[in-house]
Amino acid sequence: MVQKAKALGNTGDMPTRATMDGMKSCSKERQHVMSTAEMPVYEWKDLPWHKIQQQVYRLQNRIFKASRRGDVKTVHRLERLLMKSWAARCLAVRRVTQDNAGKKTAGVDGVASLAPPQRLALVKDLRTLDRAARPVRRVWIPKPGTTEQRPLGIPTVST
Repeated sequence: MVQKAKALGNTGDMPTRATMDGMKSCSKERQHVMSTAEMPVYEWKDLPWHKIQQQVYRLQNRIFKASRRGDVKTVHRLERLLMKSWAARCLAVRRVTQDNAGKKTAGVDGVASLAPPQRLALVKDLRTLDRAARPVRRVWIPKPGTTEQRPLGIPTVST
């Protein structure tokens, strides 16, 4: 299916509705093929999370085995593949916006929670990692048993 998607002009990780429906790649139909940025194949709730977790785990396992072998070149190549993979980005967004204990805590940008379409947009936005990281929101919380306080960094979500 990936070759079919690339034949239709989709260079992204995720298949489009056009490739899922089995459209032919003639020139007239090609003009109407929508990219996944405009109309993703999956809704956030319908993503195959078990398969996504398996893909990320397999890649992490391959990185571990290559580092244990001492194959630095393969480790760097697999790390780059993991950073650019759609599955890893989906899992990262899910962990930050749904699984973490601080999922409802607003960062310095004031965004407390994201709707499912915003989560998919964030996954797409994570593709470009060429910009500087956003600052964390620094909150001082009391240490247990003393009057001292310690800093707590709350990450921000850029939408």
